[in-house]
Amino acid sequence: MRHQRKGKTLGREKAPREAMMRNLATSFIIYEKIKTTTPKAKLLRPMVEKIITLGKIDTLHHRREALKILYVEGAVKKLFEVIGPRFKERKGGYTRITKIPPRLGDNAAMAILTMVE
Repeated sequence: MRHQRKGKTLGREKAPREAMMRNLATSFIIYEKIKTTTPKAKLLRPMVEKIITLGKIDTLHHRREALKILYVEGAVKKLFEVIGPRFKERKGGYTRITKIPPRLGDNAAMAILTMVE
């Protein structure tokens, strides 16, 4: 029984799942738009929202917290110099999930995760 076990596992163990989510978050910060499966997008959204909230205040502590999650230092730089100031006045809801037709190979539900302008 799964009593008191929150979150989706996406059919992976903990370490590979966390690595995948960190990869997706890094790619999202770099490209500002990613195409992935709907369950992955739904899991990634709160993680990215917290990272963008970190990027709104440029302090050494916030940069180090972002570096714990994002793999590439260029992504952290972009987060604090481009994305953070863009959403300075916005209180939340930085991302949008748009569903698209299923993937042809395995009919997986797909979605595009983008930043709100």
